[in-house]
Amino acid sequence: MEKKFPYDLLENPETLAGFQGWSKEVYQDLLAVQQNVLTEQAFREKYIETRAIFILDMTSFTESAIRYGALAAFLRILDVQKVCAPVLQRHGALGIRTFADDITATFMDPTSALNAALEIHERVQHFNQSPLASPYPAYACIGLGYGEVFHIGMDRAMGDQMNQASKLGEDTAEAGETLLTESFYHAVAGRTDCHFEPRQHPGIPFLYYAASSKTVQTQKIQSF
Repeated sequence: MEKKFPYDLLENPETLAGFQGWSKEVYQDLLAVQQNVLTEQAFREKYIETRAIFILDMTSFTESAIRYGALAAFLRILDVQKVCAPVLQRHGALGIRTFADDITATFMDPTSALNAALEIHERVQHFNQSPLASPYPAYACIGLGYGEVFHIGMDRAMGDQMNQASKLGEDTAEAGETLLTESFYHAVAGRTDCHFEPRQHPGIPFLYYAASSKTVQTQKIQSF
């Protein structure tokens, strides 16, 4: 006897797409996989891409909003976006997207993503030491991943490497740090202009690396 779920299920691709998670086509294909009309392999072949993932979070957004007000926090975000956007564009970033105090982007290759991350830290630091800087400046925390992702969703990159890079950029990296997934590290490990430090954390179920430039000397950053 067929078992049925006793409550309503929304299975209209167009309505689901209206929530802006995935496109109508992606919802159609996912529903087709559930219904055994489309194989998982066919779905993967249609949507899988290899990309470098860039996730940037900014320091102390919540604290700055509480201490100085929401508008002051927005201006901190604006400053970092003004500094970061030209760097990302120059290094060939794809699908740059901002949300609150986050910036996400993808790159065709990990070298470009790492170059952009290291340059962003340098430029943010210089900006914060300039006359244009806010008295309570923001700094960048960056996570980088590399590998196969599904070319779907708002960032056009969903999967394990996006999840790991987000964990590193949003929850783990401190001000001025660039943290790499193990997959990203192996793709750039031959670079002689960078120093790589393996790290482990009890709250993170995977090995990751901290990357820094050997040629750029950065000061110890205090977010406040």
